[in-house]
Amino acid sequence: MPNLKHAFRTLFKSPFVSAVAILSLALGIGANSAIFSLFDEMLLRPLPVVEPSRLVNLGAPGPNPGSQSCGQAGDCDAVFSYPMFLDLQKANTGFSGIAAHVAFGANVAYQGVTVNGDGLQVSGSYFPVLGLRPALGRLFGPQDDTPIGQNFYTVLSYGFWASQLGSDPAIIGKAMVINGKSMTVIGVAPRGFEGTTLGVQPKVFVPMSMRGEMQPSIGVGNDFENRRNYWAYLFARLKPGVSMAQAKASINAVYTPVLSQVEAPLQKGMSDSTLKHFKAKLITLEDGRRGQSNLHKQTRTPILLLVCITGIVLLIACANIANLLLARGAGRSMEMAVRLSLGATRGQIVAQLLSESMLLALMGGIASLLVAKWTLAVMSGLMPADMASDLHFSLDGSAIAFAGVLSIATGFIFGIFPALHSTQAELASVMREAGTKQTGAKAAARFRTSLVTAQIALSMALLMAAGLFVKSLKNVSSVELGIRIDHVTTFAISPVLNGYAPARSMILFQQVEQELAAIPGVTGVTTARVPLLANNNWGNSVQVEGFPHGPDVDNDSRFNEIGTDYFKVTGVPMVSGREFTAADALGRPKVAIVNETFAKKFNLGRDAVGKRMSRGGDTLDIEIVGLAKDAKYSDVKAKIPPVFFTAYRQDSTIGSNRFYVRSSVEPSAVLRAIPLVIKKLDPNLPVAGLRTLEQQVKDNVFLDRMISTLSAAFAALATLLAAIGLYGVLAYSVAQRTREIGVRMALGANGGSVQMMVMKQVGLMTLIGGVVGLAGALALGTAAKSLLYELKGYDPLVMGASVIVLTAVAFGAGYLPALRASRIDPMAALRHE
Repeated sequence: MPNLKHAFRTLFKSPFVSAVAILSLALGIGANSAIFSLFDEMLLRPLPVVEPSRLVNLGAPGPNPGSQSCGQAGDCDAVFSYPMFLDLQKANTGFSGIAAHVAFGANVAYQGVTVNGDGLQVSGSYFPVLGLRPALGRLFGPQDDTPIGQNFYTVLSYGFWASQLGSDPAIIGKAMVINGKSMTVIGVAPRGFEGTTLGVQPKVFVPMSMRGEMQPSIGVGNDFENRRNYWAYLFARLKPGVSMAQAKASINAVYTPVLSQVEAPLQKGMSDSTLKHFKAKLITLEDGRRGQSNLHKQTRTPILLLVCITGIVLLIACANIANLLLARGAGRSMEMAVRLSLGATRGQIVAQLLSESMLLALMGGIASLLVAKWTLAVMSGLMPADMASDLHFSLDGSAIAFAGVLSIATGFIFGIFPALHSTQAELASVMREAGTKQTGAKAAARFRTSLVTAQIALSMALLMAAGLFVKSLKNVSSVELGIRIDHVTTFAISPVLNGYAPARSMILFQQVEQELAAIPGVTGVTTARVPLLANNNWGNSVQVEGFPHGPDVDNDSRFNEIGTDYFKVTGVPMVSGREFTAADALGRPKVAIVNETFAKKFNLGRDAVGKRMSRGGDTLDIEIVGLAKDAKYSDVKAKIPPVFFTAYRQDSTIGSNRFYVRSSVEPSAVLRAIPLVIKKLDPNLPVAGLRTLEQQVKDNVFLDRMISTLSAAFAALATLLAAIGLYGVLAYSVAQRTREIGVRMALGANGGSVQMMVMKQVGLMTLIGGVVGLAGALALGTAAKSLLYELKGYDPLVMGASVIVLTAVAFGAGYLPALRASRIDPMAALRHE
């Protein structure tokens, strides 16, 4: 306690210096705590279930001939057919249970209020395999897997129950409408459990046996009986004492015979080599403690990179505090000598000095929580709204604990050397030397100079990395989309999820088009089943007139289902032919429009119009009536794929659509009007994804924007901290060398030569630090190469700009101490000390 009181008094003697130190630490620790919070949620945090370490995710990489449907839980190598799931579930393998799940869009209506969100279809084994118990009522069990299509039950997520239903315990046994079907609530999932897919936050869980009822366009029998229809994600729990390798061997002993004896004979039109690969497929097992999500893979590299960047910022901040404490320790040499001479041990004094540095660190740690909260808010603002709502950008207990541990660690690290240096045994000779401050000064000066040089090197590395990301973002922003995104508003409605039949949905869509066109300032309205630049990819195998087909022939293409004036509204020019019209409806000849890449792939050239094609069938029953210019499809940075477009008015199963509204007025007016239009037509129909097309494009490249923004901010912060450190070292050095400089000037040196002497020191530290930093920057650039668009891990322009910026900052920081040195009065300096 006495040490703590003395530490407070010491810090408050120089409040400005202490405030700068606390602010530096707050920025460094806060940035690290914010990134740790993201790192913990994305890459570390296990599911809140029983023994998550025993969970494994199943995959089956290799040929999956037939239909594949995959989403946020993983790519198409991770999905299985439902019959295969049943085969694996029944087998006696190294697992105590295997579960299946798949997400779906859900419109949930209760007491006249309808909300749109995620739902999760789960097998009866889902909750038992996870070892979960309900917060209320009961969860699903094996009895809910059969009969298909007759289990009208639902389990609510705890968050939905608490936020939307007021934690009403009487909800059990009541009915709510999910996707147009009345479902009885039988239970509430445990608190804190939000499904097994990061980025998908289900409001409701329904039995997988109700898949056809929840998604009528899929068809009941096809999904549950067809072994060539892959859509279910599987995970399992290892039996006690069974290793992953043993479980993998046991399950493949079941899987391989099913492939060879049951599924291989079902494959038609497959070449011998592909069939051989198909039979040789093996199930893979991966650690499942964090669930199944593509976000784990997508965010690993950028988050680890941000961890490195914020770690460097903290190192620079710590170097500044170490320099500050060294300078303060030199000024307190007499105090240390007196205390040693009066009998204080070196350990007692070191403990006192460490208590001061620890107090600084803890105060910085407390302030860092505000910085971390602000940083998380910035990251949340850079993410798509739906993703930000599914993730938890808040400082939880683990992040606060991390900030505390980091504060203690940094307090010890930056405080130990100054404490040891200030209590060297020879300090006792200070009293005999009349208080001279030169004892040990050379060693301390070398250490301080080394710290600043390291700061410059680290700043150079961060400036280079930030420059690469900023230039990468500039490249992304300059991509030719082939689409006019200005003054376009977009949203989606899914009447099928409210129980609409396809014919009724078709009528509604046409009514919506008419009402939207009547909004003042609207100049065009169209629709698309596949949203533009939203990372959605729908594909189909096709047959095209004059193009060969057969085993192993690549005849895949992306597709979209669109409304009239689609290309006019989106600003995509037609090369030849025509757009769809209202006459292209059910019962009329089928028509399609293709893009240039499609025409090139299938050897149609500029003569695509008039040719015929089909969606995988042998009968070429679709006429190509238009050829459109290439435009981006699902990803701003991806190459433009072959795409064919069909008319939504010719789809007898239509149940959802996305609208695009072009206007001559500001989109804000249209954004306000759209919900009123939909409410007028159907008050219970939720509007989803309402935003401008410009915002949609920003959301598509949010990762590039987030990394560029954060890396640039952290690089600027690091450079500022390095400049403060350089200024501090030079100012202290000039103060320490006042007598020497006075002698030089008394012997004839002028102010310019003294100024040059100081600036040479700046130049040497900048040169050494810059060279070392360039090497570090190349290493960072190589590690981040996969995140850069049309850039290698280095760029001469970025390198040159970073050198110029750092040099300017360094010499700017050194100018004031150099100017002060050049103005020293020789006579006053000779009387110094």
